Amino acid sequence: MSEQSAAAGRPRILFIVSSAHQLTMKDGTLLTTGFWAEELLVPYHAFTQAGFDVKFTTPAGLVPQPDPRSLTAQDGADLDHIPDLRTPLVLDDVEAGGYEAVFIPGGHAPMEDLATDRMAGQLITQALAAGKPVGAVCHGAAALLAARRDDGTPTVAGYRVTGFTDEEERQGGLADNMRYLLEDKLVELGADFVEGPAFQPHTETDRNLHTGQNPQSSGRIAADMLEALGR
Repeated sequence: MSEQSAAAGRPRILFIVSSAHQLTMKDGTLLTTGFWAEELLVPYHAFTQAGFDVKFTTPAGLVPQPDPRSLTAQDGADLDHIPDLRTPLVLDDVEAGGYEAVFIPGGHAPMEDLATDRMAGQLITQALAAGKPVGAVCHGAAALLAARRDDGTPTVAGYRVTGFTDEEERQGGLADNMRYLLEDKLVELGADFVEGPAFQPHTETDRNLHTGQNPQSSGRIAADMLEALGR
């Protein structure tokens, strides 16, 4: 059996990945960014080793780039061995029904595009309504900002969540020049934001929504989702 036909028989998980390469700062400068390598690679390996076929989608099908600050030599080699990451699906063409779960890795890039992407929000809302696990780690939770129910209310309202905190943004030195802070926006939309110690593993699960606070939470959120998927 070919690798392609073997993959066709496996249950699939959809990774919604930012294709932004720069983050627009409050003062108008552009910060080079992308997805955070650890936050994509750790869950990717966990899911594929558990027997899932991971598919990637980005806005307009643009090839995503890792944040240079997140890369080790090993990460770069690992990313080079994921050919589907170089040929992502066009986000507007994706339907949630073909996937067992949805996952959004972070890096600052989602703050630039996924936070306002209608289709990303729609896929998240549909998956949650269908009872499928939805996961987001670190700034990947910015995609929740775009999610709306049919009546227009924020999908994340009433959910207990976490994500990259204001304190972590301050410790990282970017808070004062950010156009908005993720924690503040999630709270503004009615989420119950739970903050753990800065840069320590911390995840929250509320119904079928799984969120991780920071890069250090990448392995734990994958484990949370695999447990929900019965693996």
